[in-house]
Amino acid sequence: MKRGFFGRCPACGESRLFGRYLKVNDTCACCGTEFHHHRADDMPPYIVMFIVGHVIGYCILMSETRFEVPLAVQVTVWPILTLALCLALLQPVKGAVVGLQFALGMHGFGRAKALAEKGLTTDGRAGENDESRDVGAR
Repeated sequence: MKRGFFGRCPACGESRLFGRYLKVNDTCACCGTEFHHHRADDMPPYIVMFIVGHVIGYCILMSETRFEVPLAVQVTVWPILTLALCLALLQPVKGAVVGLQFALGMHGFGRAKALAEKGLTTDGRAGENDESRDVGAR
């Protein structure tokens, strides 16, 4: 989940998980892990709404009870801050959900996870960190 949160491949942690803002790459450029079967569509926005709603709600409550902030300032600040937080958190949360699906072997990630644990790529070759490929060269 941590690798996904930071936008990296959940299997190897090297390549980028996203091609565009919320578009998950079909495969990892480094290890070849396939991502096309992920199902991180609806859960990330709900998680983001939950987090942002609690943070902004708390801030609104504190600003109303402790400070005398003019209504015009509140009407301007809170929607902008809400939008900024939602946009900032959506990609990391979606990456974490893809990482969670990979970690649990959900939606076709089972085979890729098993290969990653063995140090192999999805096409069966030895991974970058596998020392067994250097044995033949000696």
